[in-house]
Amino acid sequence: MTRTTTSAGQAGEAGRAAESARAGESAQLVSTDPADGSVVATFSVDGPAEVADAVARAREAAAWWSGLDFAGRQRCLLRWAAHLTQHADELTELTRRENGKPLDDAYLELVLTLEHIRWAAKNARSVLRSRSVSPGPLMSNFAARVEQRPLGVVGVIGPWNYPLYTPNGSIAYSLAAGNTVVFKPSEHTPAVGRYFAEAFHKANPEAPQGVLATVQGAGETGAALCRSGVDKLAFTGSSPTGKKIMASCSETLTPVLVECGGKDALIVADDADVSAAAEAAAWGAVSNSGQTCVGVERIYVVRSLRERFVEALARELRDVRAGDSYGPMTVPSQVDIVREHIEDAWSHGAKAVVGGSDSVRAPFVDPVVLVDTDEDSAAVREETFGPTMTVRTVDSVDEAVELANATSYGLASTVFSRNRGMEIARRLRAGATSINSVLGFAGIAGLPFGGVGESGFGRIHGSEGLLAFSRPHSIARQRFAVPGMALMSFRRSAATMRIIKRVIAFRHGRAK
Repeated sequence: MTRTTTSAGQAGEAGRAAESARAGESAQLVSTDPADGSVVATFSVDGPAEVADAVARAREAAAWWSGLDFAGRQRCLLRWAAHLTQHADELTELTRRENGKPLDDAYLELVLTLEHIRWAAKNARSVLRSRSVSPGPLMSNFAARVEQRPLGVVGVIGPWNYPLYTPNGSIAYSLAAGNTVVFKPSEHTPAVGRYFAEAFHKANPEAPQGVLATVQGAGETGAALCRSGVDKLAFTGSSPTGKKIMASCSETLTPVLVECGGKDALIVADDADVSAAAEAAAWGAVSNSGQTCVGVERIYVVRSLRERFVEALARELRDVRAGDSYGPMTVPSQVDIVREHIEDAWSHGAKAVVGGSDSVRAPFVDPVVLVDTDEDSAAVREETFGPTMTVRTVDSVDEAVELANATSYGLASTVFSRNRGMEIARRLRAGATSINSVLGFAGIAGLPFGGVGESGFGRIHGSEGLLAFSRPHSIARQRFAVPGMALMSFRRSAATMRIIKRVIAFRHGRAK
C-alpha cells in the first residue's frame, strides 16, 4: 500500500504535537494518522474520578455477566466476533489510519483476534469447570473439589503496535472466565480500542454497559486504573513502564500480569533451509514496521551458511519499502531510537548490507540489516522496535544458544533446523519458540503466551490464559464422621494420636 504524505518535517511536527496532547498536557486526547499527522479522532482524557466511575459500573455489571453460565457467555462472545467480522472493512480502515499498518496486515490482526475470542468462548467450560480432588487416606471421609471463580473486574492496559490482538489476549479470556473489563487502550490508538469495546455492546445490546468499558488517556489514566480497586491488572508495554505498573498496583496488592518487550533471536543452524530462514527473518523483523514485541531483532547464523543466508536475506528485502510493503512508525519518537541504534551499531564496527543512512526518513524507516555488530552495542542489547536486524556469525549452535540467551529479556525466539529444532528450542530461555517458521505460536490460540525476565510474567492465551483470570476456590466437604478420629477437635484422644503415629510411620517412615 502506497501512501501520499506531507513532508517528513511536517509529519514529524504534527506527530510531536499529537504526542504532547497524548501525554496529558491537554484535557483532550488527539489521535492522529502517523503517516501524515491528520486527526483521526479526539477524546476527553479520563482522570481518576472517571476511571473510578468506570470501575464502579463494571462492578455492577459483574453480577449480571458472571451470573450467566458458560453457554450464555459463549453466545455473547461469538456474537461479538460475528459483529467484528461483519464490520471488518470499517475496523481495518480505522486501524490503518490510527496505527499505520497496511489494510491486509490490519485484517490479519483482526483474524488472529477473532480466533482467540472463539477459542476462549469455546474452551472456558472445559478449562474452568469444577473438578474433584482425591482427599487422600487420612481424609477419606471428605469430598474435595476445586472450583474456578471469576476475579471480578479486570483492568487492561493495551499497546499501540497491535491494538486489537494484544489486549484481546487479556480481554476475551477475562470475559470468558466471567469477569468484566475496564480497558485503557494506548493513547496512540484510542479509536481502535473504543471501537473494539463498543462492538461488544452493539452485538449484545442486552448486556449492561459496564461489561466491557474503555477509559482514555496516557500514563496518568493508566496509573489511576492501577489504583482503582480492580481485581487484576493486565499490562502490555515496555519493561520500564511495566515496573511502574507493578509499583502502582503494589499499593493495593492488586495482582498483575505483565507482558513487556523482547530482544528476540533467530538461530540458523547448519542444517537449516536457508531460503526459508531468510524469508522468515525478513518478515519477522520488518513487518508492522518492526514494531513487534516478538519480532526478530537478532540473528545468529552458523559460519558455513553465513554468506548464503545474508545474500538470501538481502534478496528478500530488495523490494521491501516503508510506505509500500508496510506503514510508518506509529510513534514519532520511536524513529529517533531506531536511528540511534543504527548509528551506535556503525560506531561498533557493524556494516549495513541492506539499507543505510538514508533508510530513516521519518515517519518511515526502510529495512536495515547490520552484520558483524558488537554484542555490546545498543542494537543488540536494547529493544529497537523498528525494521532493523543484526546478523552475527557463530561457529556452532552452542555459541548461538549462548548468545541468544545472553539478554535480560526472554519473550520469544525462532529456530531454523531440519533435524534439531526441538533440541535447540528446549535450550532457549524464552516464553515461546517457533521452529522452521516465524511467529507460529501467535496463531495457535491454545498456546500460552508470555515471557521471563525483563519480558514480564504471567500468561495470556490458551488454558493458562483462562486460568490467569480466575481464582481457585478449594472446597472440602465432610461426608461422614469417623468415631474417635476427629483430628481437628479438642475432643481428640490420646488413642487417636497413637493410631495416627502408627499410620504415619507405616506410610512415610520407610525408604523405598
